Amino acid sequence: MSKTKPSHFYAVVWRWHFYAGLLVMPVLMLLAVTGAIYLFKPQLDPLLYPQLLLLSPAKQAVTADAMLATLKQNYPAMQLTKYTPAQARDRSAQFKIQLADGAERLVFIDPYRNHILGEQDFAWTLQGIALRLHGELLLGQWGDALIELAASWGILLVLSGLYLWWPSKAGMWGTFLPRLGAGKRVFWRDLHAIAGFWCSGVLLFLLLTGLPWTGIWGEKFADVWQRYPSALWDQLPESTPLTRSLNSTVDKTVPWAVEAAPLPHSAHTAHPSQPLAATALSLTQIQSLARKLNMQPGLSISPPKDAKGVYTLSLAVDDPAQQRTLHLDQYSGKVLADIRFAEYGWVPKAVEYGIAIHEGKYFGLPNQLLMLSACLLLILISVSGVMMWLKRRPVGQLAAPKTTQSLLHWKTGSLILLALALLLPMVLISVLLVFVLDFLLQRQA
Repeated sequence: MSKTKPSHFYAVVWRWHFYAGLLVMPVLMLLAVTGAIYLFKPQLDPLLYPQLLLLSPAKQAVTADAMLATLKQNYPAMQLTKYTPAQARDRSAQFKIQLADGAERLVFIDPYRNHILGEQDFAWTLQGIALRLHGELLLGQWGDALIELAASWGILLVLSGLYLWWPSKAGMWGTFLPRLGAGKRVFWRDLHAIAGFWCSGVLLFLLLTGLPWTGIWGEKFADVWQRYPSALWDQLPESTPLTRSLNSTVDKTVPWAVEAAPLPHSAHTAHPSQPLAATALSLTQIQSLARKLNMQPGLSISPPKDAKGVYTLSLAVDDPAQQRTLHLDQYSGKVLADIRFAEYGWVPKAVEYGIAIHEGKYFGLPNQLLMLSACLLLILISVSGVMMWLKRRPVGQLAAPKTTQSLLHWKTGSLILLALALLLPMVLISVLLVFVLDFLLQRQA
């Protein structure tokens, strides 16, 4: 590709790049800021909440049942939804509970002294707000749809930006490095184009790896690829909630790859005259079983929600290859399903590696810094794009290049747009609106 392409087609791509920027840049900037915050959750949490997370270890820890009894004394009407054992000797144990009014709290308990260190409404912590803004703009399903729209158009923005950046002749300055002494208009143009070039690969990676969590594209994608052979279940459930019911925007209990797996049922063998509590295994017994089953640190235990429910054990690990999800019968402790990374299909495996890198977890601090650099470059691209527009636009005009040509007359561009529209439903829906906008602006010009 070169700038020998017809100038009117270049102007058409410029117009669509301009529209895509207007549409998604505010949301992408918000995603960059909130993503940068969430990247450093492991470092920020102990600094922000040392009284909840950090403690002085003692010789002997109490059992999970003892901590649960303390929890019930302080929250008599609560329902336990997840238990996360202490991840290190100097860390607290965490109990996620639902109160009588439906509100959720994260309660931190000293596992040595068995006293409550405090509680937290995670949804309204710094990380919780960042995560909800990043996932749904605090707007629920509508916000999730807007995020998917921005991510889908962001892909188009990157591809069209690369087309516009592609140099007509070799040269370091203005192609790979900004021309610092060529005036403000050229400087902002170079800053925008060159920063976009350098982060285009990582930005495409972030956009593509974020899509599996979205509600429209992501759910359909998951329904196709999150399939598991019936041999993984000792007793395959016929009609049951899916494992994704354990996940929420702010709490990903199980990996993405197992979200569409069915939750099996426990076999209720209790005698009718016996109370259910006398027959169901306790939290301590389940934790003991987890140790016997080689569930390494990173374990979380989600208790059954009813008499047919199961204990779900999951590992929150940085290396996707170590992921493991177990479903245990709540009465016998029998393993009903044991889903490991090896059982994933090649697409779920790729998605899980993508998510781990996206969240800055896979290769430690260098991973975090790489993703942070992409976030900062995205902010720079957004600011420089606005500055370039302000420097160039005629007073009182939108400043999109005028052309009588339509993108539909450019075969290559039309095919690219059609492919994106078919692969990304939010592009298909919104592209029609942009065509109408372009037509109206062309008539007013």
